[in-house]
Amino acid sequence: MRFIFIGLPLTLLRVSLYFLVFCTPVLGVWLASSLVAYTNGPTSLAVFSGILLFPLIPIIWDLWGQRKRKSPGFLTWGDRLTLRTLALNLIFIACLLAFRPQTAFLALSTRGDWMLDGRHGQSVELVRQGLFKLANGLEWLYLAVRQNPYRQYADTTHIRPSPEPQVSSKPSPEPQVSSNPSPEPQVSSNPSPQPQVSTKPSPQPQVSTKSVQKPTLNPQISTYWPWQETKLHPAVANMPVSVETSIESVAKYIAQQEKDPFLRIKALHDYVADRIAYDAPSYFARQYPPQDAETVFTRHTAVCAGYAKLLEALGQAIGEEIVYVVGDSRSQTSDLSGSGHAWNAAKIAGNWYLIDATWDSGYVDSSGFTKRYTTDYLFPPPAVMTVSHFPEDPAWQLLPKPLSRGEFLRQPMMSTRFFAEGFRLISPTRSQTDIQGDATIELKNPQQRWLMASYGAKGSGQTQNCMKQTTQGDQISCPLPGSGTYEVSLFSGDQQYGRYAYIGRVEFNKK
Repeated sequence: MRFIFIGLPLTLLRVSLYFLVFCTPVLGVWLASSLVAYTNGPTSLAVFSGILLFPLIPIIWDLWGQRKRKSPGFLTWGDRLTLRTLALNLIFIACLLAFRPQTAFLALSTRGDWMLDGRHGQSVELVRQGLFKLANGLEWLYLAVRQNPYRQYADTTHIRPSPEPQVSSKPSPEPQVSSNPSPEPQVSSNPSPQPQVSTKPSPQPQVSTKSVQKPTLNPQISTYWPWQETKLHPAVANMPVSVETSIESVAKYIAQQEKDPFLRIKALHDYVADRIAYDAPSYFARQYPPQDAETVFTRHTAVCAGYAKLLEALGQAIGEEIVYVVGDSRSQTSDLSGSGHAWNAAKIAGNWYLIDATWDSGYVDSSGFTKRYTTDYLFPPPAVMTVSHFPEDPAWQLLPKPLSRGEFLRQPMMSTRFFAEGFRLISPTRSQTDIQGDATIELKNPQQRWLMASYGAKGSGQTQNCMKQTTQGDQISCPLPGSGTYEVSLFSGDQQYGRYAYIGRVEFNKK
């Protein structure tokens, strides 16, 4: 009976303590080694930190304590070593998470399985999924220190969207099934290739009185996307100045000119993308003026929140259901984590479609904003949109099975054009990959488009061509000069010696 009330609890306490002592060094080494893999540091650093935490420092601590201790005490040597190991490792883990919480989450989410690189099989996949599930448990810490300045403009009256339609004015997106799987306007890339690459804005679409043709339906994408040879909608291109006196006046004019529901939303998108200039100075200063629809309509400048709020207001003025979506996005030159962003979703003929008028208005570089109208982010398939856009509410991914943040971060950063031109990435399958030799990218190129690639050390801003000749093949090899972290960018074109457009980027750690 004495054992049941006293001995058993003590035994359970001791077993739990030893379990914690075993787990905390393992967690500490896993966290440290994942950070090393993510930053492409020496693996020996993680191993050395593990040896220090257990058993080197606890033993040295105990030896030092014995010299200071006057009495033997009631704890055994094993108990003291256990408690000190536990304390040291908890402090180590807490410090890493406290001082670098975002980097720690990114490292565990993207490189937490570094020790399984090159290994395959059912048991390996189970371990990999277990590691990433543990990493997802730290997302709350990541979000606690990550502020999105555009969240304040979200309509708090909207309930969380559900996959079932509701008889309500509130959004309820329905998942769209697709067979295919950049925070502000995308930053331009200058790869300095031999073939001419367009780094300047394309000429503005000429005003046309012809009606805009409805885009063809791609059976592999299951939505009206992409828009080929697109121009500004005639209702926007030919809009009289007298109409642009209010948001309501503009919206009603567009509604009168266009009866097709898809083209009407396109016209609203075109108006916002064409008439609003991106407020690059405010973005770089991180000091944003009011982004409400009326202010943006008057000033004709905005950051992403203003673009999205104006499009939302234009839709509301004519009874179109367009909602404001907030979250994170990754562009081709941003870090893997990206930054805060805002975009839209529109309900057309009973289905929800995604829109980013900000990214369709142009791009930003060190010189400021360059206007370049596109429709790359007008109704892209949800599986394509979620390569670069991650909404705070996963229902706005519009996917049958929403991605976790870790899955979003692990995706290679390919652009909408990559998927629109029929490419399919075979390898690498991760946003960051370790290599020993050349960086190799394998893909499917069914349309036999011309390809070229450039590489540059991450953050350097300088690039070089990967190869002397362009190719129409399915593989690109890039001989990186030495150890370090490199960004390899892909470009495609219709002709061998013509204009090439950016289609994606993959990060390589060369050891």
